[in-house]
Amino acid sequence: MAYTKLIYHIILRTHQGTAPIVETYERDLYMYIYGFCKNHQCVLYRINGMPDHIHMLVSLHPTIAVASFVHDLKIATNNYMTAHREHFPGFTKWEQGYCALTYAESDKENVIQYIINQKQHHNQHSVRDELMSLLKEWGVAYDERYI
Repeated sequence: MAYTKLIYHIILRTHQGTAPIVETYERDLYMYIYGFCKNHQCVLYRINGMPDHIHMLVSLHPTIAVASFVHDLKIATNNYMTAHREHFPGFTKWEQGYCALTYAESDKENVIQYIINQKQHHNQHSVRDELMSLLKEWGVAYDERYI
């Protein structure tokens, strides 16, 4: 038996920063993602975002690699948003990359509050600035051309 708790803050951006996630239907997308997580034996603690990206704090099942989880989630949500194109106008696909940062249980509430406050946060910061700041804070090397 494996005893693990793998908590990830995952950020996904829409392709080329398009803004197809309209506030009216974002909850529908988030509920779909909640179901996806539940079906994969993962725990979604919080999800929120902006028209061009989403943040989620999720605990992955120990048999699921983060890359596999993100890959499968992108395919599933791509299919969902394409099937509901009238609710997600302009959506073509997710960016190829993603951001996934690990957190300890003791950090969980702070990250949840950060995700809850996304709309207020982005009144002052662009998603590009946000990603570069997080990557710098975590010491993750990155190429600005792909942010």
